[in-house]
Amino acid sequence: MHILISNDDGYTAPGLEALVASLRNLAEVTVVAPEINHSGASNSLTLTRPLAVRHAANGFIYVNGTPSDCVHVALTGLLDRRPDLVVSGINNGANMGDDTLYSGTVAAASEGYLFGIPAIAFSLVSKSWSNLDAAVAQAHRLVAHQLAQPVTGPVLLNVNFPDLPAAQVKGVAATRLGKRHPSQPVVRSATPYGETVYWIGPAGAANDASEGTDFDAIKRGFVSVTPLRLDLTQHAQLSQMTDWVRPLCE
Repeated sequence: MHILISNDDGYTAPGLEALVASLRNLAEVTVVAPEINHSGASNSLTLTRPLAVRHAANGFIYVNGTPSDCVHVALTGLLDRRPDLVVSGINNGANMGDDTLYSGTVAAASEGYLFGIPAIAFSLVSKSWSNLDAAVAQAHRLVAHQLAQPVTGPVLLNVNFPDLPAAQVKGVAATRLGKRHPSQPVVRSATPYGETVYWIGPAGAANDASEGTDFDAIKRGFVSVTPLRLDLTQHAQLSQMTDWVRPLCE
């Protein structure tokens, strides 16, 4: 078995290093991760310049590009054989609800999914790496379970770990994505030269944290596992759209 691992926090991130160490006893592991932090990069690919691929002393491969760049390059020429699983993380911070649209962690996994490879994105809701050991243990269990009893059909799982010691984690819950309020207002500041600049504001509070959502599972102390898909078609609106465009064809 062969696992390709990436992330969006960069190849030196503690979450990546801990995850790799944990999964080495399950399969051959190859790491291709960004050179620097690319949180919020979503599914962006670098098309305006070439990408440099370098090897770190610990065997990790790092790319001066986005998380999607890393997995794309790995799967289209860098690796000599196709991995059985693509894993991303463990991210420093949650990726729940609408955040999945912006997440570089989820994007790295979804790039593997687009190539037909089962993929899992892992995130720890803490920003301080507290209880990383508990998250790593749960990630190991989930990967081992997927390798032994694979989910049927296309697989893109978004997993979030509560910020709790292992003994306090209640279990694992299958969830749907919740929803957030819009982000807080931008933060205005100034450069030393007097130029006004803006920082993107923090994410808003959860708008839909009802039963069955990822927000609810984390609040109750469960690991949240959400199956995702990348088909953006609004299928319920197709028949209406067919009628709407018909006059344009006459």
